[in-house]
Amino acid sequence: MKRTYQPNNHRKSKKMGFMARMQTNIINNRRKKGRKVLSH
Repeated sequence: MKRTYQPNNHRKSKKMGFMARMQTNIINNRRKKGRKVLSH
């Protein structure tokens, strides 16, 4: 029997990754604020 969670890293990074965040304002706001680290 297979387990429930079969992670797909490519799809996850497209949804949650750095480049996906670049599309929204999250990264830009952090850059405007002058953060050293934009994302971990």
